[in-house]
Amino acid sequence: MATREHLAEQLDPVSTVLMTVECQRGVVGVDSALPELAKVARSSGALHNIARLVAVAHETGVQVLHAVAERRPDGRGASRNARLFRAAERLPVQQHSGSTAVRIVEGIEVADEDIVVRRLHGLSPIAGTDVDALLRNLGCRTLIVTGVSANVAIPNAVFDAVNLGYTAVVVADGIAGVPAEYTPAMIRNTLALVATVATTDDIVSCWKGPRRATRA
Repeated sequence: MATREHLAEQLDPVSTVLMTVECQRGVVGVDSALPELAKVARSSGALHNIARLVAVAHETGVQVLHAVAERRPDGRGASRNARLFRAAERLPVQQHSGSTAVRIVEGIEVADEDIVVRRLHGLSPIAGTDVDALLRNLGCRTLIVTGVSANVAIPNAVFDAVNLGYTAVVVADGIAGVPAEYTPAMIRNTLALVATVATTDDIVSCWKGPRRATRA
């Protein structure tokens, strides 16, 4: 874990973006296509912590970006080059563009100033999307990564962010994967090598400390 002073430097509201990954109804909602993952995301407190971070980000002027995975009903442009994609095609709940499945899950507020980026292909919420250009235009230096899953999308996001020159911050209690015990192992053995690891309380404490400049 980073020291309080070092973390505060990294989390300057002016140059920090909070990203939620696949926190959509069809993934972590009540009617999830992946009920085991949805159950872990809720029972672990990850969804609660993400909602809390989003709320504090809105209060303190930190930009929030929601990364959503979806596909066209006709499947055009969707990836099929991995077992995961082919399995997703057979799930009872489909992440179709425009459906309720791709709306941000209840409890996580989407404010007018938030940015929602939707991808139709691939494993990463960053590679092959508009996220990098948007982050640069926002003056982002630190990207906080939350959401699901610790198995696939979260490590993809962290590695992409680091490769693109951003400082990545992983919220230890704000990500989830399956089985539940896999997440702390992934953080400890992989993500901690390339990203700053912090808790929700750590981040909230930095943002709610002495008043700092906020994004215009």
